[in-house]
Amino acid sequence: MKTPTAVCSSLFLAIAFAASGQALAQGDSNWEVPRTIDGFPDLQGVWENNTITPVERPDVFGDKQFLTDADVEFLEQRLKEIYAAGEDALFGEGVLEAAFSGEIVSYDPSTGNYDSQWMAERTIHRRTSQIIDPPNGKFPPRTEAAIQAGRELREWREAHPADSWLDRPLGERCVSFGAPRLGSGYNSYWQIVQAKDHVVIYQEMAHDARIIPITDKPHIDEDIKLWHGDSRGWWDGDTLVIETTNYSERSDSAPGTVRKVNVERLTRASDGSLQYQLTSNDPGSFAAPYTREIIFDHTDDDIYEYACHEGNYGMRNILSGHRAEERMAADQASND
Repeated sequence: MKTPTAVCSSLFLAIAFAASGQALAQGDSNWEVPRTIDGFPDLQGVWENNTITPVERPDVFGDKQFLTDADVEFLEQRLKEIYAAGEDALFGEGVLEAAFSGEIVSYDPSTGNYDSQWMAERTIHRRTSQIIDPPNGKFPPRTEAAIQAGRELREWREAHPADSWLDRPLGERCVSFGAPRLGSGYNSYWQIVQAKDHVVIYQEMAHDARIIPITDKPHIDEDIKLWHGDSRGWWDGDTLVIETTNYSERSDSAPGTVRKVNVERLTRASDGSLQYQLTSNDPGSFAAPYTREIIFDHTDDDIYEYACHEGNYGMRNILSGHRAEERMAADQASND
């Protein structure tokens, strides 16, 4: 039973070594968890998720859970060489992949508008994967229903790339980038604000504010579904636990999203670090639950507005561009 007790900077390599938040705290035996005026652990401030740690463990690491000093030295040298080139932006796990392959492959190289200046400084932590369960550092197998849904979505978008705005992804439409959003290196900052009976997590990406009551009251009625779900929090010792249910089926392209339950655990590990764990039970997508761990680092940087809809010319141009393609196709057909 739950029992609560109460923007983008230049791309350079920032080295910060941490096996886990717990290890950071244990490194200083005199360190004490800072507390709010109400006596709860103080999680407030701006926290950056700029880790280089990939979500899944690269095969090159095998069963190794943590980087060695030799691994870190190699990565530091390789990344300095890559960053010195000042080429395309390396989003998410592209940084680590480029370090091993020596090849810089941006996720969107065709537009020519994303270079390294779009990215925040990246941090090396010692884990070889964010996924700590399963122990192999990989996602559980995807369900057959999720595989089929993904296949159908790809086929639909190939045939109907922009019949209307509804054919475009949620993020492109500025509707939602997901919650929790855990992508690193690009608008990957959170600001946490606490009161006695509420915690607010403000995600820089799309400026979504998650207002989380600290209460033993039940979730909202199961008939009410929300883009980012319905959250309830409580304190487990010095760890803030957040359970989120009632996700809208439209919030994810995988089937059965309404059955997803996320449990987050936030623990202050040192003055400069916050250990974050997410256990996701998403039976529509995966055959078993999985757990991710990320170290969020404290920063004095500001949270910036992510003006996703500013001008909104992107969506207009996408739709009008596809109308032009349709006209050209019709003209070609009439001339054949």
